[in-house]
Amino acid sequence: MHDYADLTLARAHRTLEERLRPAIHSHPHPLMIHAYRVGGEPIPVAQALQATYEPAAVGDSWGRAWDTTWFHVTGEIPVDFAQERVEALIDLGFDVNMTGFQAEGLAYRPDGSPVRSLHPRAQWLPVVRKAVGGEPVDFYIEAASNPVVLDYHPFLPTDKGEWDTAGEELLYRLTRVDLVVVETEVFELVHDVEVLLQLAEQLPDSSTRRAHILRALDRALDRIDLADIAGHATAARAELAEVLGSSASATSHRVTAVGHAHIDSAWLWPLRETVRKVARTTMSMVALIDEHPEFVYAMSSAQQYAWIKQQRPEVYAQVKRAVAEGRFVPVGGMWVEADAVLPGGESLIRQIAYGQRFFREEFGVECHGAWLPDSFGYSTSLPQILTGAGFDWFLSQKMSWNERNAFPYHTLLWEGLDGSRIFTHFPPMETYNSQLSGGELAHAERQFGEKDEATVSLAPTGWGDGGGGTTREMVARAARLADLEGSPRVAWQTPDEFFAQAKAELPDPPVWRGELYLERHRATYTTQHLMKQGNRRNEGLLRQAELWSATAAIRVGHPYPYDRIDQAWREVLLLQFHDILPGSAIAWVHKEAAERHARVTSELEAIIAEALAALGVSDTQSDGPTVLINAAPVTRQGVAPAAIGQPEPALPRTMGRLGDDFVVESAFVRFQFNAAGLMTSAVDVVSGREAIPAGTVGNLPQLHGDFPHVWDAWDVDAAYRGMRQDLTSAESVRIEDDALVVVRRFGDSTLSQRLSLAADARTLLIDNTIDWRATEKFLKLAFPVDVFADTAVAESQYGFQARPTHTNTSWDRARFETHTQKWFLVEEPGFGVAFLNDSTPGFDVTRVEIGGRITQLARFSMLRAPRFPDPHTDQGIQTMRFGLLLGADTASATADGWLINIPARVGHGRPMGALVTSSHPSVLVSTVKLADDQSGDLIVRVYESQGARAHTRVSVDGRVASAHHTDLIERSGAPMEVTRTDQSANVELDLRPFEVTTIRFVRS
Repeated sequence: MHDYADLTLARAHRTLEERLRPAIHSHPHPLMIHAYRVGGEPIPVAQALQATYEPAAVGDSWGRAWDTTWFHVTGEIPVDFAQERVEALIDLGFDVNMTGFQAEGLAYRPDGSPVRSLHPRAQWLPVVRKAVGGEPVDFYIEAASNPVVLDYHPFLPTDKGEWDTAGEELLYRLTRVDLVVVETEVFELVHDVEVLLQLAEQLPDSSTRRAHILRALDRALDRIDLADIAGHATAARAELAEVLGSSASATSHRVTAVGHAHIDSAWLWPLRETVRKVARTTMSMVALIDEHPEFVYAMSSAQQYAWIKQQRPEVYAQVKRAVAEGRFVPVGGMWVEADAVLPGGESLIRQIAYGQRFFREEFGVECHGAWLPDSFGYSTSLPQILTGAGFDWFLSQKMSWNERNAFPYHTLLWEGLDGSRIFTHFPPMETYNSQLSGGELAHAERQFGEKDEATVSLAPTGWGDGGGGTTREMVARAARLADLEGSPRVAWQTPDEFFAQAKAELPDPPVWRGELYLERHRATYTTQHLMKQGNRRNEGLLRQAELWSATAAIRVGHPYPYDRIDQAWREVLLLQFHDILPGSAIAWVHKEAAERHARVTSELEAIIAEALAALGVSDTQSDGPTVLINAAPVTRQGVAPAAIGQPEPALPRTMGRLGDDFVVESAFVRFQFNAAGLMTSAVDVVSGREAIPAGTVGNLPQLHGDFPHVWDAWDVDAAYRGMRQDLTSAESVRIEDDALVVVRRFGDSTLSQRLSLAADARTLLIDNTIDWRATEKFLKLAFPVDVFADTAVAESQYGFQARPTHTNTSWDRARFETHTQKWFLVEEPGFGVAFLNDSTPGFDVTRVEIGGRITQLARFSMLRAPRFPDPHTDQGIQTMRFGLLLGADTASATADGWLINIPARVGHGRPMGALVTSSHPSVLVSTVKLADDQSGDLIVRVYESQGARAHTRVSVDGRVASAHHTDLIERSGAPMEVTRTDQSANVELDLRPFEVTTIRFVRS
């Protein structure tokens, strides 16, 4: 038999795209157009409706970058449209390949009620389902002229990322504004043909099913007169009915489709534009819900709901209605889809606490799982945080982005640092923007790793990144794929329904232990340093604001600033979004984020000052003796954790010359630097151990070429190590007061370092000020250390983890750049060196052979200079503090990490003990605050910091009526026995290694 399959496929493709799809709309009738250019930031809808509009026409250019143009579109339905379904087709100058990344619109009626969005894949507005003729047509369209930043030639440097530099060029051309008749039967035919054609392309050439489909397609196409497609659509569909009606096999893979639009809270657009993206997308999704009773849509990020509540209440009212009906589903339970490795542990808890509180207060619901499809790796501490906050499941798809090693599972238990496990799913479709195409469905079935036991996977379905959401075309595909031979079955369901099914059919899933390290986007640990610095600074200030405000509230009745602290937290949580904190957004976003961080800092400093003043402590000398205000959970200069006291004097430290060299030393450590400011010796005096291998130098800046093959702000390629310049020369090296000051110039940049011993006379502090003027470079600070180890230990949220420094496996080799919280440690039995940071999470440790001995090369990652999407990344003055601790172990590294990140405050007033204490040295008090419910109850969070079991007594210096265990978001659980000694109330705790636990003390 002759095989004409290729001709049938080619014929079907061409007919579908060139004839059938365009025939969905017929009888175009032009509409009148008027326009109003805003010329700046968006204006309220009511103001736009009252504006003065000028005549406009199809073919007009419009929209400079980031501006808004309102179009007023009017007309009358022709009488010959009677009995027809009528829509308005409006093409603002769209490129269908740039959905979510270019011009978008939201249509309103003259009364200010929203209709739906316009975007490249949905260029229509509903007018009437059955026309009479003569009805008026009247729409106002808020059109955003967002520039395409990630263009066909991606990653080219562009100035379009800021209003001031984007230029005045009009970017778009109004292409079409017509009334049209909707040929419903042609629409159905298009999707019959499309689904079958895509299925046939995935089936084996020898498949009987494929042959039947191709024969049916040939017969259907034979029935179509291309001069009268609408008139022959029904006959053509009849030829396809049999193959469309053939049911899937009992063992077919099943796909849960969830309507979705991954809307980055900021990325290649500013925060203010995200507000409009959310409004546009959600309005369209509500309309789709109303049109299709089977459709279910899920949206994460409480912040995005809050934005439209505040700024687009007319849209929010529709969303709230749809949520109440159960088909617009809040998911994720977090304030934003945050980065999942860089924020501190308390921040990740508050992401959930503030997200769940919003959903509970607004909709009366709480989410059951975490929804983080696009974050750049996932901390080993996350399972404990998620389960501790009450979540049952976790979803992401980002691990499919690994460069070298395919992640082995799709449905699994993910086990975290402390042994907590959470049921996890990574959609095998490997996208969060599914279109439900035949190729995607076939890929999901082929890839699904647990197909020997399970049959279900999830597909987040809709246009994402910049929004848009699910389209009616996707709904039409899903209807045909519900039970179709040769294809996975598709059904619309909520995420909770999917996870219930997945758990039921896979009761004993495989287990992945430890972090989910993403083999891509490693440079986000370093890019846009101000984002990391602002976040770390404000995380520390939030701890202090809550601690001192709670202490003042309980001890002297100071009003606890609930609303101000809430607002500060929400700002910080927003700025932890996974394209803001990692540094992968346009310049506008990062400039605004830095300004917002600065405002939060100012507010928190005011809150802290007010609380301390209420406690009788001020910065005015006349108000009493000098006291040290220690907000850290570890002792500082003799002042207990979370206490105020008179500090012990700083231990003796000396700074001097030894020939041409410089020596910084105390009774505990001795550091020697050569004339160029490079460290030639680092001795732990107590043990006599030299940390710097002979013939090498530390404190060595290394400048690398840094031009990744893709994703400039996100990625650093392993090949960067081959392009290295050691910055061994110094412009000046001098002793200044109690510090050694080293200045180096390289290119147009300057690095100034101030090296001194901390008050403990053990920790070498390295205060770096960099005037950064490089482009496409990566700056590291290197320290070779004479330590024999197979691993480097790095702090994570509420604990630490060890990663191999060898490259035995491809997984080990891929971790050439990693991340920490406040410290990392290279340690052998009996001796270690800890590397501390106040704002720079990125680092690497490499095993190297020096003089026939295996040593470690440890390096801080300081700054990068990618040119996309911000062509001026990190340019200008940057500051960061490092610390070097000899003779360290995980306990001393943990303590010093806290001290370097919670700087000492000095004030004047009376000493006072801590409000809350823990008796066990490894059980640290991480949070002291008043309860979110404003009951006045005291919330205390503690964690075991050293990976060992511990029994501790937690004591509160105050009157307590009762105590209860709570989950991490303060929902009360089992009561606890309270004992009293003197003025304290005490509870006893047994903690597992790295366990985090929360206690609610009810005050009497």
